[in-house]
Amino acid sequence: MAKIGRPGLPSEKRQQVWEMWRAGSSLSEISRTLGSPPGSIYSILLPYGGFYQPAQRRRPGTLSVAEREEISRGLARGESFRAIARRLGRAPSTISREVTKNKGVRRYRAVDADDRAWRRARRPKPCKLVLHPALRDYVAARLWEDWSPEQIAATLRRLPIECGSRVSAETIYKSLFIQSRGVLPKELQKHLRSGRPMRRNVHNSVTGQWRSQIKDAVPISRRPAEAAGRDVAGHWEGDLLLGRGVSQIATVVERSTRYTVLVHVEGRDMASVTAGLSRELTRLPQQLRKTLTWDRGMELADHKSVTTNTGLAVFFADPRSPWQRGTNENTNRLLRQYFPKGVSMARLTQDDLDAVALRLNTRPRKILGYRSPAECLQTVLGQPG
Repeated sequence: MAKIGRPGLPSEKRQQVWEMWRAGSSLSEISRTLGSPPGSIYSILLPYGGFYQPAQRRRPGTLSVAEREEISRGLARGESFRAIARRLGRAPSTISREVTKNKGVRRYRAVDADDRAWRRARRPKPCKLVLHPALRDYVAARLWEDWSPEQIAATLRRLPIECGSRVSAETIYKSLFIQSRGVLPKELQKHLRSGRPMRRNVHNSVTGQWRSQIKDAVPISRRPAEAAGRDVAGHWEGDLLLGRGVSQIATVVERSTRYTVLVHVEGRDMASVTAGLSRELTRLPQQLRKTLTWDRGMELADHKSVTTNTGLAVFFADPRSPWQRGTNENTNRLLRQYFPKGVSMARLTQDDLDAVALRLNTRPRKILGYRSPAECLQTVLGQPG
């Protein structure tokens, strides 16, 4: 079995770290199970970027540790290669090559020879991004623009086929997280949505919250049937995205195209949110102003004024039912890449928000067949893409 990670845990336990990590266990859970500090577990996983490392196995016919020990003892006794080979049932040439590859007769050591054999057996292949500099530069440029590896890989599949013009999302992730490859700058990890230094599948659950009653609120159950589908554009979902202190922005996303509008609001009060939404949503073409579905927040208690100012009929999701605004909830998670939790939004201007919205709206989306929201909106409006 291969030695994975730094010394400290025996090889069997190091492999158990990988098996538990692959099964979804946290660092703390692995630490408690193996009785080793979380830092030691982390140091095993980090050099490989969290990518699962299977146990190495000896190929049939290769020399074992016991055989190498016998070679070492035979050399110490001054035996010839042929004598050692007869005792082990091996060809003399096998013994000769083994000793020659591992520092010769006088310096041969069984443990060192076995370690080198494991390292040679890995035979890492050159990464595709190393072999194709133009492809590497394209991938790096898109990562700087906050595209995900999956978006980059899918977009490359849409481009004209050229030699070396395809790369998988997994290859991009490995080139980012396994820094020993030395292919992509480590700084690009910060442009990934998760911001984590290692690959990890995390399943988050979102819970709802009861809000105060809103006068004359129209429930989502009375929303037009066409708004429930995604065939007709003009139906939006919205909510506030909160920052540190009393800071926030309003986020509004169109259900069919996933086109996002970010709104600067002075406060979380009814007047500020009503004014901000009215200002920004009236800039949309009339054909795109049909309905708006909002969370049960009192910030939109003056929903009638929003309807009067924008023409959007406002509906409210049920209490503790964020999935009824799933498109907006998902978009808000994407926006946390630009507006992390615990960071103040107080100094953001509408121009700042427009710049972030442009980035989000021009990135390809898997749900849209790797077209961007801006492309889809142009199609809806009958404009050339």
